[in-house]
This record gives sequence, C-alpha cells and structure tokens, in this order.
Amino acid sequence: MANIFTGSIGKKFVMSISGLFLILFLTMHTVINSISIVSKEAFNAACDFMGSPIVSIMVPILALGFIIHIIYATVVTIGDLKARGGLNRYASGSKAKTDSWAARNMIILGIIILGFLAFHFYHFWLHMQYQLFTGGEVCPDPYGLLLTTFGKPWITALYIVWFVALWFHLTHGFWSAFSHIGWNNDKWLPRLKVIAYIVATLLCGALATVAIVNCLRFNGILPSIA
Repeated sequence: MANIFTGSIGKKFVMSISGLFLILFLTMHTVINSISIVSKEAFNAACDFMGSPIVSIMVPILALGFIIHIIYATVVTIGDLKARGGLNRYASGSKAKTDSWAARNMIILGIIILGFLAFHFYHFWLHMQYQLFTGGEVCPDPYGLLLTTFGKPWITALYIVWFVALWFHLTHGFWSAFSHIGWNNDKWLPRLKVIAYIVATLLCGALATVAIVNCLRFNGILPSIA
C-alpha cells in the first residue's frame, strides 16, 4: 500500500489522478467564465452558486488537489532528472515517452502556471471566495469585477501568456495522466494525444476568448451586454 505514495509508479499515479481532478475543475471554471460572454445576469448567478455553502466545501478539497499535484509533480520530475542525468527532461512511462517541447519543459510550464495562479487569485479569489471565508464584504458584481480586470489590456495580455503556458501543459499532461493510470497501449495512446490537443484548445481557447471579449467590451470596441 505504501508504494501507492512512495514508489515510482505510485507517485506518477497520484500525480496523474490529482492532475485529472484539476482538469475537471478547470472545465467547470471555464464553462462558468464563458457565460460572461452571453449574459451578465447569468454569470453573476453562476458566481453566486459557486459561493454557496455546498460548493464552498469543495474549496479545501481543490486546494489539497493543487498541493498534492505540485508536490508529486516536483518529486517525479526531480527523480526523472536524476535518472536521466539531464535538465529539461520529463519521463512518461515506457510506452508514453515523447520528445515534444511541452514534455521536456513541464516543470517550467508548471512554475509559470503556478505564478500566474497567484496573479489570478489577487484579481478574483481575494475579492470573492476569500471574503466569503473570512466574513468580509464579497464583491456584489462579479461580472463588473471581471470586466474591469480584463479591461486593462496589459492584464489581458498577461492572462493570454498564462493560457498559452496552460495549453502546452495540458497537451502533454492530459494524455500522460491517462498513460500513468494504465491507458498506455498502442491503441489508446495515439487517440489520447489527439484528445489532449482538443481538450487543451477548447479550454484555453474559451478562457482566452473570455479575456479578449471583455477587454474589448470595457474599452468600447464591442457592445456591452445586459
């Protein structure tokens, strides 16, 4: 049982499961953010729902998922670097090895994503969920916060950089996660790689669209919505 957490295969298994869990959350987050493109009221209602007690219970679980993924990804990467004797290496299992740029730079991409996550927390989480947990004043207009934040072109540009890094991370991380939990045969691996690009493009493309559309709306280039 200890090998699930300490063995080489076990570490990659835990890293993969936590990564897939975070992708599920990212998908939900992307869907909610995408609502802001079509309806201000619907977006605010969705944010209110996310602040409800039943959903707020998930926040500590999500935080734990992040911590587990970061710790195990770091341990796995360091182990792979030592085993392969070089920098910018990321092993993916006997049948899932790849020389793609994303595969060689997963730890760098992870650091970029983690850094921008703090940037994102400062803009949104600090004004919403954090206030809810601490009994402070929660932002009454999430859409207004979204609009004014992305209304600054330099902030939108930085978020686009984040989404690009996330795209690269997902194109490798998605299929690699499945390969570490057993879907690494010759039949499924090529399919998973294609699905990885589709999933990464849909999620990151939607997030980038939200940022760009609201930036254009705030600056009067696109009409506002009700």
